[in-house]
Amino acid sequence: MTLPRLVVDLRRLRANIRELQRRSAPAEVMMIVKCDAYGHGLERVVTAAAAEGVRWFGAFDSATAVRARAAAGPDARVFAWVTMTRSEIAAAVRAGVTLGVGDADYLERIVEVNQRRPQPVHLKIDTGLHRSGIRPEHWTEVVRRAAELEAAGAIRVEGIWSHIAEVSDRDDDLARVAFRDAVQRAEALGLTPTVRHLAASAAGAARSEFRFDLVRFGAFVYGIRSVGAPPPDDIALASTLLAPVIRVDAEAVTIGIGSLDGLPSTLAGCFEVGTAAGARRVLRIGPTESVVRPWPRAAIGEEVAVWGPGARGELDATSLAELIGTVGEELLVRLSPLITREYRAGRRPGAG
Repeated sequence: MTLPRLVVDLRRLRANIRELQRRSAPAEVMMIVKCDAYGHGLERVVTAAAAEGVRWFGAFDSATAVRARAAAGPDARVFAWVTMTRSEIAAAVRAGVTLGVGDADYLERIVEVNQRRPQPVHLKIDTGLHRSGIRPEHWTEVVRRAAELEAAGAIRVEGIWSHIAEVSDRDDDLARVAFRDAVQRAEALGLTPTVRHLAASAAGAARSEFRFDLVRFGAFVYGIRSVGAPPPDDIALASTLLAPVIRVDAEAVTIGIGSLDGLPSTLAGCFEVGTAAGARRVLRIGPTESVVRPWPRAAIGEEVAVWGPGARGELDATSLAELIGTVGEELLVRLSPLITREYRAGRRPGAG
């Protein structure tokens, strides 16, 4: 049986990159390629981005960063920011990966592992998101230690960076003030960072004051919009999830995708897939198959779009994700009285 497949439009991806480069200039674009380039295939995506002049690539982990380095070539810069083990640090250092440092212990571990040449690092200040980063009250102490290590030739503090929450303009503005203060304090203590980066996709596209020297674009490169917001102009989804038609009846068409492929069965009756005749409602979702309303001349082997850019009437990936969340919340609201009654009766919900 033919399986579902993800089709990546590299021309659309490259067009998205060019638009984001235009928007963020003179700041550079760092393309985030975590999770196999958001499932789009790291090597082909990095190669396409490098052809558009992208010089910076961002990854969570050492393994992804090393892959990105191999695909991007020696002239590109690769940045990895998750705290690594010693063996992972060693692999990243050998590959010439720049490391994001969010705590004092990690900085020392990098120095212990790297004995060859000054390792480029970007110090991360926690500006309020609390995901990671050096707390403001410890910033001066860590910066002084970094300056000592830099003077000793162990590291090169090339950059300072942070994440913002992007929950409100006010909170983000406060984070930006905290970030600028951290940079100024670092410079006053003798560091000379040449790369400052604070913004990811949403702030990078919409607010010029957050761009500094580098913008970390993740979802927007792939055309994935932010939850609850439209995509930026001239940015479109670069991938389509296709499922094959495996059975055609007078009253329904069966397609080869189901809950085991990650499509929740609770979505049945709540959304449409895209077909050659336009949008068609999904009626049932089984483990490996789903049933869809029929359309004229539907044929076995034909493919329908489960999600994509909308050319056939399908939802985009974010809309489907939002729908999954909404349906899940509604289901929980409906089930909560039953769950409460079961617990009050001394039974585990669903038992017996």
